[in-house]
Amino acid sequence: MSRIKVKTKKEIELIRSAGALAAETLVRAGEMCKPGVNTLEIDEFIADFTNKHGGISADFGYYGYPRYACISINEVVCHGIPSKDTTLKDGDIVNIDITTILNGYHGDCSAMFCVGNVSEQAKDLVKVTKECMEEGIRAAAMPKARFSDIGCAIQPYAEDHGYSVVRDYCGHGIGRGFHEEPNVLHYANREINNMIEIGNVFTIEPMINAGKPDIKQLSDGWTVVTSDGSLSAQWEHTMVKTKDGIDILTLPR
Repeated sequence: MSRIKVKTKKEIELIRSAGALAAETLVRAGEMCKPGVNTLEIDEFIADFTNKHGGISADFGYYGYPRYACISINEVVCHGIPSKDTTLKDGDIVNIDITTILNGYHGDCSAMFCVGNVSEQAKDLVKVTKECMEEGIRAAAMPKARFSDIGCAIQPYAEDHGYSVVRDYCGHGIGRGFHEEPNVLHYANREINNMIEIGNVFTIEPMINAGKPDIKQLSDGWTVVTSDGSLSAQWEHTMVKTKDGIDILTLPR
């Protein structure tokens, strides 16, 4: 792999601004996750809020994707397409994944939201998945950390809690491009072994399944579900490596 781009201070602040808008949009979208709300309503709010604050959705039209965010419920691992026919129900767990472009730079984040009375199993999956992301961030923050250390921290943590890590999707570098080098794997693999350099900007976004890690894509060409019908969860932040560790760029201002 070629050397991964080191962002300038100006670029990092532009990514931080895009990330802050994405993060604020995500918080507000999450507040809409209540029984009876359809996912198209949430998506339309995301589009309107982003546009009113000077941003645009990176998702819309990306390889033909038809909506402004990905909203994935229960067994949907990722890329759930918002629809007026998809209504949130009591007990659902929901991932909302938002990527915002502001002044030419991307900010990418996602979070889980619980709808009404959620089972203890689902709550635990949501909690452990967030902790998996945090384990990955801690690994990346260490002096002389390598990108491979991230997955080596996440996989055993998930498996120690009885869960599995999806192999088919990963984190990524980000900046002017939506997906830049490197791929950030969330399982133990030494293929991408570059040192994480000061100024590298990337996402950590583990997808954790309650059952097996296997997935399948539905006929719409986008929606990805667990092969065994088990629940899935995901959390994501965009971050930069600094001399002091990791600075998360997708926090609301």
